[in-house]
Amino acid sequence: MAEIPERPDILVIGGGNAALCAAITARLAGRSVLLLEGAPKFYRGGNTRHTRNMRCAHDEANEVLTGPYLETEFWDDLMRVTGGRTDEKLARLTISKSRELWDWMNAQGVRFQPSLGGTLSLGRTNAFFLGGGRAMLNALYRRAEDLGVQVMYDAEVVDLEIEDGFFLGAAARIDGVVRTIRAATVVVASGGFESNIEWLEESWGPAARNFLIRGTRYNRGALLRILRDKGIELTGDPTQCHAVAIDARSPRFDGGIVTRLDCVVFGIVVNRDAARFYDEGEDFWPKRYAIWGRLIAAQPDQIGYIVFDAKAKGLFMPSVYPAIESDTLAGLAAKLDLDPAALEATVAGFNAAVHPGNFDPAVLDDCRTEGLTPPKSHWARPLDTAPYFAYPVRPGITFTYLATRIDEKARMIMRDGRPAANMFAAGEIMAGNVLGKGYLAGIGMTIGSVFGRIAGQEAASNARN
Repeated sequence: MAEIPERPDILVIGGGNAALCAAITARLAGRSVLLLEGAPKFYRGGNTRHTRNMRCAHDEANEVLTGPYLETEFWDDLMRVTGGRTDEKLARLTISKSRELWDWMNAQGVRFQPSLGGTLSLGRTNAFFLGGGRAMLNALYRRAEDLGVQVMYDAEVVDLEIEDGFFLGAAARIDGVVRTIRAATVVVASGGFESNIEWLEESWGPAARNFLIRGTRYNRGALLRILRDKGIELTGDPTQCHAVAIDARSPRFDGGIVTRLDCVVFGIVVNRDAARFYDEGEDFWPKRYAIWGRLIAAQPDQIGYIVFDAKAKGLFMPSVYPAIESDTLAGLAAKLDLDPAALEATVAGFNAAVHPGNFDPAVLDDCRTEGLTPPKSHWARPLDTAPYFAYPVRPGITFTYLATRIDEKARMIMRDGRPAANMFAAGEIMAGNVLGKGYLAGIGMTIGSVFGRIAGQEAASNARN
């Protein structure tokens, strides 16, 4: 049976980026740290395993980032995608502290690479991890273990002992036995509830049964419910989430980033009735890709189809699954089980509305439709070059935005408005404070890193008392 240290200074619950940033920061401050990861070692890290980049403000280009990304622009981007639904103090803190992440991550052994191309357009704003999220995760685990952080896997926390806003201990199932762990402070970084289909169904209704979970199967929201039941105030809309359109042929859980489809801007998206329902060229893809999961969720049977022609081949990173292909639109419709006449009519109407322009995926170009509802504002070209292709898509839930309310010190807030004495939160379990809706590519990693570091430092300081 695994040996549990006697009353560590800090207990970190979770095993992804936010948890590791907290654990490393606390250990660097001289505190003893025990990290409990509920998943087996192979699946450690939650959704961090599936990420590939992090958004950070900076004043100038470096060996990876191609130009400056000032805090003012970052703020404007966040306001655009959230529609102002954010805690301004926490959002501005996230952006300000993001400036430190490049140097801090490098110091922990994380390495970066130039941006991927295609529709992402992130070379200036986002730093890409060399080897992807798993390599970044492995680097942080190596750093934590080298510093003396103790890590336990398959350690599912099933209860917390809290008295009057003060954390006393956690009950965790380890080696099949529920054991009590005492600690001076706790940092909860255990993710959202996206893989709890029953909980999703409480808010979404039967539609949730057709959702695919792009992220880990282990984020079932157990700690979020425990904290709520113990008096922690929650914030956010339970239906808001990071939801993208992913290949409908993906597995129910853990499909990861390779199932995401980035070709929406190069074609049209139709529903089960072969009808378009939203502007595919509204804005640059990194600012709009995370709305498409919710859009698909609102369609009949929660399914859609991205349709494009031969001109779009090679302009985007394909899915791990091959596109469905036909020499005719009618043949493509038959393979998709759509009404051929309806699809042909939709494409004909779209083609007739296209206003010719200078096609350029790198800018908000002047290729648009006129007199069409919904419009396509940019990158509109007729679908007229065989062969024709399609990807079926369903909502792919990455993480949910219902969150523990926190303050600038990452302290959880009790329902009576008091900050908890020694309880802190970081990562997806609190990201809804910043993300009321919408998403910016890479900002999940930013929030987790910033508040992981804050939580680790504050927990370390609090553990002295």
